[in-house]
This record gives sequence, structure tokens and C-alpha cells, in this order.
Amino acid sequence: MFSLENKEINFLVGKKSIEEKILQPFDNEICSLLYDFSGALIKNKNAKKFTDLVFLSFWCRKKHIEQLKYDFKEEKLRVGKGVIFHITPSNVPTNFFYSLIFGLISGNTNIVKVPSKNFKQIEIICRILKKLLLKKKYFKVKKMINIIRYQDNEINKITQNISKKCDGRIIWGGDKTIANIRGFETKPLSNDLTFADRYSISLINSSELLSYDKDKMNKLVTDFYNDTMSMDQNACSSPHLIFWIGKEKNKASKRFWDNVAKKMKTNYDFPEIASIEKFNQLCKDISMSKIFSSKKIYENCLYVIKLKKLEKNLENLRGKWGYFYEYDLRSKKDLVPFINRKFQTLTYFGVNKKELQNFFSKSEIKGIDRVVPIGQSLSIDLFWDGYDVVRSLSRIINIL
Repeated sequence: MFSLENKEINFLVGKKSIEEKILQPFDNEICSLLYDFSGALIKNKNAKKFTDLVFLSFWCRKKHIEQLKYDFKEEKLRVGKGVIFHITPSNVPTNFFYSLIFGLISGNTNIVKVPSKNFKQIEIICRILKKLLLKKKYFKVKKMINIIRYQDNEINKITQNISKKCDGRIIWGGDKTIANIRGFETKPLSNDLTFADRYSISLINSSELLSYDKDKMNKLVTDFYNDTMSMDQNACSSPHLIFWIGKEKNKASKRFWDNVAKKMKTNYDFPEIASIEKFNQLCKDISMSKIFSSKKIYENCLYVIKLKKLEKNLENLRGKWGYFYEYDLRSKKDLVPFINRKFQTLTYFGVNKKELQNFFSKSEIKGIDRVVPIGQSLSIDLFWDGYDVVRSLSRIINIL
């Protein structure tokens, strides 16, 4: 047991005195809590206003958790490592809860630092969780969840203090943040899972897109919108650069972006600064005459920049609030020299799964850890950024 006594720490869930609990992965009480949480979140009227909370409720449903449990096969006795400290990103409201799930499912006690910004989604999640943890059946799990908040100007002092006491850390953030936190003292057997800032792309077959009728097209656009705009393009798995393959690419591109613009005008709530930021980015891109080809601008809601060639460091081409890049590929092989370890997710449409498997197995591509259909970009899995999360956050007791 250790204490988190510090006047700067605000406990959203949990107590200052932390009692370490260690369970086996996919403990029944943990799974039951996630089922109940999913049900409560689905029924919450305020939660329905946020697409990311709808995704979260779907992720925690019983059918999905049971499938994850079934897929996790371990012959040896495996238990949690102990206390896991989660430092979560400042710009994705629901990320902290997925990180907490990683720790709980792995059998660990958890201290989760949420963003200092008061996101409504965090408030909704914590209210539901606190209510559920009042139930007697969650007496054990209650001691394994500690959700805290403190200001970023205290990150060095408080984060350093907690790091000394934990058996592992999950660090989400940019390269500088991760490097800074990695410099803090930890226990000799403590390990870190670092989820750095990553870059994601999409691959769309123009021929297949042009064959779609209106209803199928609306479904594709909605899936793409959910992948990108539900997180303002902030999620590491949200694509910024769309690659086109197939015939009649220009025609397909126009049809696709016309429909994306309609979706955004109807559904997306733009912050006031978005128009100015996107226009400033456009001016910068136009000045890069070597790669800039043309642009599509749909009033202030959507900007699409066409590239005439690819250069190194594609991961620096980033958009926000409806700002995208696109490029016409002759072949998927053209991607290989430009994909590095900064690339996380490839979402795809109209491309055969076996064809993609063959491409990745033979191309010796240096980056991309996830390849999923458009619409599944934000579906966090227990294999994330190349980590087998449950096994990385637990240990084997070898009994002979």
C-alpha cells in the first residue's frame, strides 16, 4: 500500500491510499464491470451526443470482451505485474479509459492521469464508473482503479514521484514527452509501454468506389467521417493522407469528397479557430510548390490538398478540423520507400484483404502496425502499436 498524498492531485475516482491488487488476466469481476459500464453508457442521454462514447460503449459490450477473452490463450499461469501508471494524451478524451481497460484486463491495479482539460466525456465516464463501483460485487475491483488529474506544470514533480512506486507505466504522448518521462527513476523490474505520436493513412480503390450506389456511398462516407472527424483528426489512427488506386481516380475523388463535405456540413461542429487555422495551413502548403498540385475547398468545412509527388517525412503532412491530403498511386509498391516507424494505421476500402497480406509479407515495409477497413480506425485492440498489451503488462509464474 502506498499513498498519493498531494494537494495538487484531484481524485476523480479512487482514494489517496492505494492498495495493490493483482489478478489473472480477464478476471470475471473485471469483465463484469466492463459489461455493466457498457450498458450504463449506452443508456446515458448525454453520452449519446459524443461519437467516441458510443464507440466506447460498443467496445465494452459483453460479446466483444468475451471474444477478446476467448482469443487470449495462455497455458501458463499469468498474473498482473502490480501497479500500472498511465500518463494519457491531452487531446483525446476517451483514451484514458481504454488505457485503464488495458491495465485492468491484464490484472493490474491502476493509477490513471487524465488530461487537465475538462472534457465532458471524462466527466460522464467517471460519474458512471463511480456509481458502479459502489456495488458490493465490485469491492475488489474498486481498489484497482484510481483516476487522477493534476495540472501540466506539476507533471515533472508528481509524475516522477508516482513513477518510483509503480511496476509499469503506459505513456501516451509526443516523442519529447515520452523521452522526458522515461528519464524518471522507476523500479528495477518496471517496464514501459510507450504509445508515441503516430501517423495514419488511407488506401481507396477508385474503381470500387464508383461502383457504389447512393446508400453504400453514404455508409462509406459515414465510416470515414467517424474515423476522422469524431476526434477532430487528433487520434493517431485517424488518416491525414488518402492514397488512390484504380481507374478514374479524379472522378472517384470528387464524388468521395463531395459527399464527405455534405456530411461535415450537416454533422460537424466547427470551433471558431478552425477556419483560420485551415486557411493558414493552405497558404503554407501552396508555398511548397514542389509537392503541391491542386486543391478542393468546400467553403470553410473541408480542404483537400492534392500532391503531385511524394517526399520523405510524409508524417509531417497533418490536418485538423477537416484538412486532408491525397495522392494518386500507380502501385502500392510506390508507398514502400516512404513508410517509416512513425506510420501506425492503414485504413482501406475496395482492396482485397489477402492482397494486402501478400503485400505486407513481401514488401519489407518499415512501418504500419494496423491494417483495418475504413470505419474501424478508432477500434482500439489489445494488440496496439505492435505491442501484445496483456502479455506486456503481466508476468508468468512458471510452475514445474
